[in-house]
Amino acid sequence: MTDFFLFLFWISAGIVLYTYLLYFLIAVILAKFSARKPPKTTEITDWPPITLIIAAYNEERFIAEKLQNSLALDYPPEKLTVLVVTDGSTDGTMTIIKEFDQVQHFHEPERRGKIHAVDRIMKHIQTPVVVFTDANTLLNTEALKNIVRHYEDEKVGGVAGEKRVISKEADSASGAGEGLYWKYESMLKKADSDLNTVVGAAGELFSIRTTLYQSPPPDTIIEDFFLSMKIVAQGYRFVYEPEAYAMEGPSATTEDEWKRKVRISAGGLQAIARLTNLLNPFRYGVTSFQYISHRVLRWTLAPLSLLVLLISNAFLFSYGCFFALTLYAQLAFYALALIGHIFRNKKIPIKGFFVPYYFTLMNLSVFFGLIRILKGRQSVVWEKAERA
Repeated sequence: MTDFFLFLFWISAGIVLYTYLLYFLIAVILAKFSARKPPKTTEITDWPPITLIIAAYNEERFIAEKLQNSLALDYPPEKLTVLVVTDGSTDGTMTIIKEFDQVQHFHEPERRGKIHAVDRIMKHIQTPVVVFTDANTLLNTEALKNIVRHYEDEKVGGVAGEKRVISKEADSASGAGEGLYWKYESMLKKADSDLNTVVGAAGELFSIRTTLYQSPPPDTIIEDFFLSMKIVAQGYRFVYEPEAYAMEGPSATTEDEWKRKVRISAGGLQAIARLTNLLNPFRYGVTSFQYISHRVLRWTLAPLSLLVLLISNAFLFSYGCFFALTLYAQLAFYALALIGHIFRNKKIPIKGFFVPYYFTLMNLSVFFGLIRILKGRQSVVWEKAERA
């Protein structure tokens, strides 16, 4: 019996370490030895026409600032089309949009989710490049040019921008944990891009070649991930551009962040079931390696391995000093997570408790996401997380 628990302990520990640390180090090292050339730095004088799509649902609080920010971006105005789709909105968002003559506006009274709105609008796009951005984010001035320059490489099918969570010292646990998580995720995306390709873009800011767009199934939960991976599946690279970034505040409460994480987990599991072709390393090579390491393990075996690691370690507690120490370390980690939960919405300066809490929250959400998928309860229409 001891051998069985030893096996479970080391397998689960290996999966957790590989998913959250070793893969990142491997990707960085492999990228150093790759033959990939850096992007061209030649000056572009004739910028291509592009469309900036903003999907907004009841965003009267942010939409005016978002449109002002979009129209002030450093891109030839005659080459930039700003388009807002507000399907289902019932607040003052549409009234505010009408004040901006330069902005094209599409609206349907029925709310059928962001994926339906985006798919409907894509049929009207005439430009070779489209950029997607969320209504509650602000872009840096050079974002569009920094994205578009990558399309000088015909092998690039899409560009993932960076998400920056602007967290203040007074923000709650959700802000502290979320901000650190996205810094880690940004480093991982850079390593992925340097090695081969980004495996999944964030909806706050990403871009694709219009001709490569493929309509997703209407019940797709996380359209940004699915759309970007469908382009990768066509044999194109998705590159990461850290100097094109979208800024937003953290989730106002951890409850809001929890709802978002469960939805993402459900969508990730759904996407894995629909992108099984990417699991074939004989067809996709390094891309499959990246996809499995960065995404599939995180949404499947890693959360389960954390549970197995704790249980097997408990059975091995008396087996030796090492296993006693590892169990104490795990219990201490989850105790910090519990403290983070107790103070989750308190605006206190000590953020160290919230890293274990956010990590635990993220992995626990996978189990709840799986339940929603199995019960068919996760709708493509969801209540957005309020931002601080």
